Amino acid sequence: MTSGHVDVGHLDGDTYQIRVRGHHLTVDQPADAGGTDKAPTPTELFAASLAACVAFYAGRYLHRHGYDRTGLRVRAEFDMATDRPARVTAIRVTVQPPAGFPAERLPALTAVAGHCTVHNTLTHPPAVTVTVE
Repeated sequence: MTSGHVDVGHLDGDTYQIRVRGHHLTVDQPADAGGTDKAPTPTELFAASLAACVAFYAGRYLHRHGYDRTGLRVRAEFDMATDRPARVTAIRVTVQPPAGFPAERLPALTAVAGHCTVHNTLTHPPAVTVTVE
């Protein structure tokens, strides 16, 4: 069984540092939500994680089939709930393959990109527990 971990520590105000395998990321809140807008919000990173995973899978497909990944782009747009609990209610991911990618290969690229690990996790949610020690 493969497992991983992420550590998060408070920096200042609403700013937190995420540590993953020696890498450091920062999250904050926008100024109008009380933060200093030094970094993306955790929710933005959530959508970014999905978009990056889709991009990775799409890129691997392109590489495996001899297509250049240059120009590959992925955009994720998300909607927040207007009621409680606070949550993302919809995410729309758009893949833009590189220029010249053949139209007849779009269904295969879509299928591969739509089955990235993060997407699979969202469609088959894991058990999540939160404890305070």
